[in-house]
Amino acid sequence: MSNLRLRILSALVLAPAVLLLAWLGGLPFRLLVAVAGFAIFYEWAHMAGLDRRWTAAGAYGLLLAVPLLLMAAGTPADVTFVALVPVLLAALAVGSFAGHGAWGATGIAYAAIPCIAFAALRGGDTAGLVAIAFLFAVVWATDVFAYFVGRAIGGPKLAPAISPGKTWSGAAGGALFGVAAGVAVAAAVGVAHWPMLALVAIFLSVASQIGDLFESWIKRRYGAKDSSRLIPGHGGVMDRVDGLVAAATALYVVGWLMSGAEKPAAVLFAF
Repeated sequence: MSNLRLRILSALVLAPAVLLLAWLGGLPFRLLVAVAGFAIFYEWAHMAGLDRRWTAAGAYGLLLAVPLLLMAAGTPADVTFVALVPVLLAALAVGSFAGHGAWGATGIAYAAIPCIAFAALRGGDTAGLVAIAFLFAVVWATDVFAYFVGRAIGGPKLAPAISPGKTWSGAAGGALFGVAAGVAVAAAVGVAHWPMLALVAIFLSVASQIGDLFESWIKRRYGAKDSSRLIPGHGGVMDRVDGLVAAATALYVVGWLMSGAEKPAAVLFAF
């Protein structure tokens, strides 16, 4: 219970700050996303041992800075994604030289792609703000209720080899409440397509839980309990945003298919 209290206290401090910056949008929000991207890669690199050679670690950091600084400067998402391609190729070359294989490039992609997606989803209009609120509602409700429903009901394990604590009942409960939370946000602000967003919310909830399992697999592979200790009660930034990065990327792809790379929230969250 003491760890749960610490988690709640940390969330009560961090969540309002994140929501405020999301409401402000623009440069403040993009800077928050860029800082989170650097923190994610730092934790990835530390767990995978990419930081044992400072020259390789420095090269990875400089390469990651290219897409994140472009994103923070407000560069169009399609341009930033194009710029990411040579960055990943260069990271593969660094990994080959340093003996890291593709782990450095994979970590850069894991950190950069969701950050670009977040910035593009938020954009500078009301639809973008609602998109971020919808995303947070789905992912946070999925995370919270998967924990409590799973503990209350128990039952068969979802992926015992990766994350022994997760159950199918928790996954289903998290998805149900995630959809309810997302639809409630969309309907409350008057979004025209909120019935369609129920299907999107299911997709995002599943993506969020897959993202959670992926991060658990990474930690298990490297024998880490938490990605770091940056956030009291939560571990690291990766531990807190593992579902968000997957869901943000998924929502961006859906929005891109419906309304293009630069205005992914325009159709889904139209009033």
